[in-house]
Amino acid sequence: MLAGLMLTMALMAPELPNPIEKAVDYYQKVDSYQTIIKSYVGSKSDSPDIVRYYYNKSGAVRMEVVEPFNGAVLIYNPVTELVKLWLFGYGSVPSFSLSPENKWIQSSSGQRVDRSDIGALYEDVILLQRQGKTTVVGTETVEKQTALYVIVEGNPGVAVEGVSRFDLWFDVQTSLPLKVISYKADGSQIERIEMSEYQVNPAFPKGFFDH
Repeated sequence: MLAGLMLTMALMAPELPNPIEKAVDYYQKVDSYQTIIKSYVGSKSDSPDIVRYYYNKSGAVRMEVVEPFNGAVLIYNPVTELVKLWLFGYGSVPSFSLSPENKWIQSSSGQRVDRSDIGALYEDVILLQRQGKTTVVGTETVEKQTALYVIVEGNPGVAVEGVSRFDLWFDVQTSLPLKVISYKADGSQIERIEMSEYQVNPAFPKGFFDH
């Protein structure tokens, strides 16, 4: 789906420089990655949800929770389309096999495990971009890294998954997102996500994504 959206964008506006297109182009060359994600729901600035996040282009996801439920591990299998949850560490008892639609394993903002990767974010951003405007604000510093600050805002009445505006900060070296803030139509903040300590194409151990 991501590649199809990018082709549509190129046909619609081939003459316009597009930082989102650059970011997606880099991401499509990534086979796997890992990062630490901090998520702040609403406008709160303390007590973030913290997760060590691992992704493989097959669609497999592994999330190791640091806060608020330290030790919990979730693994999404794209073949079975189920999420395995271990409350007290990988392989521990009890464990549960759940649908990604189960609200018990969604984030505080409603984010699903199977829609938690960078590609899913870009799909939503592109859909909003096609029905709105993109503004390149300039470069800023995010956690001692130089980032390109971009705003994607939908036209009046347009929202994607409840989001009417994305503020995105892309690493100028890799184009990977370092920070993303989403907003509702009324301007209220939905969520702020910060991503750090990226490793691109790491060699995951055998069975790392196994249930």
